[in-house]
Amino acid sequence: MTAARPGLVIWDIDGTLIPADLRWLRRAIARTYAIAEPDVVFPAARVHGFTDESIVVETAVTSGISQELAQAGVARFHNELAKVLSEGEAELARDQPAYAGAAESIAELDKHGFVQTVLTGNLRSAAETKLRVAGLDSLLRLDLGAYGSDSRDRLELPAVVADRYLSQFGSPLSSSQTVVVGDAPNDIYCARHAGFRVIVVTHRMKRTELLEHSPDEILDALDPDSVVSAVQSLTGAAH
Repeated sequence: MTAARPGLVIWDIDGTLIPADLRWLRRAIARTYAIAEPDVVFPAARVHGFTDESIVVETAVTSGISQELAQAGVARFHNELAKVLSEGEAELARDQPAYAGAAESIAELDKHGFVQTVLTGNLRSAAETKLRVAGLDSLLRLDLGAYGSDSRDRLELPAVVADRYLSQFGSPLSSSQTVVVGDAPNDIYCARHAGFRVIVVTHRMKRTELLEHSPDEILDALDPDSVVSAVQSLTGAAH
């Protein structure tokens, strides 16, 4: 990192920047496999923090589709998810607005020189739609991000960010100056796997539950001053 780039902040999306909602996956899965939406059964404990493709395959199987057909439907799922999100933009804007402080936290980190991107289980097209509709995309370097369409294994996504960072800036990503901001245990595991720092916000889980997974910092809300202070402290960028 340089003085112009004091660190990299990698945001999770669902549950961190905007509320999580499975309706889009449910609709796309129902269309992909020609089953009724009420018959879509998500696997227990294998949804939040996992990539869309892995969720789709496991959900299809749990909903009665054969493993072979479940795998064969993944490519079609990409198209169906893009359609349901496009059709539902007004609904998305109404029901999944950005969390309080999300836009302000991104703006404040930008003022302090931090490069920001995302790491998410969402397919890239879905991530871009959600962020655009929520008004959160303008200061995020989405070209540096890693998405569920890059790998079905979330633990492989930090390496995607590192490769894209090197390609864009010509210098390697410093793991000690990289902070993931998420909300779930898998965000913590993914960050730890890459040697990144990690902050979690209690949007969906209690502080006591998140403490069991040993994040570096826990925030009760996306208060811009608290976010910047935590990121600066973890990256050594505090002045």
